[in-house]
Amino acid sequence: MAARCELTGKGKQYGHNVSFSLRRTKRVFKPNLQKKTFVVDGQKVTMTLSTQAIRTLKKKGLLQPAVKAAK
Repeated sequence: MAARCELTGKGKQYGHNVSFSLRRTKRVFKPNLQKKTFVVDGQKVTMTLSTQAIRTLKKKGLLQPAVKAAK
C-alpha cells in the first residue's frame, strides 16, 4: 500500500531535519491517512483518505458515517 490519499492524491514529501547547529539530514513527511467507510448506492466503500480530505468532506456535508447512512 502506497502512502497516498485515494481522493486528493496527497502523498509523502521529502525535506530535511534541521538541527540546532543547522546540519541538515534527509527525512520524509508522511500524510496522516485514515481508512473511512461510506455507503454508496447501498454498498459499503472503504477508502484511504487524508485527514484534510475527511475534514473537507464533512464541511461540505458529503461525508456521513456508514452507521448513520445505513439507518
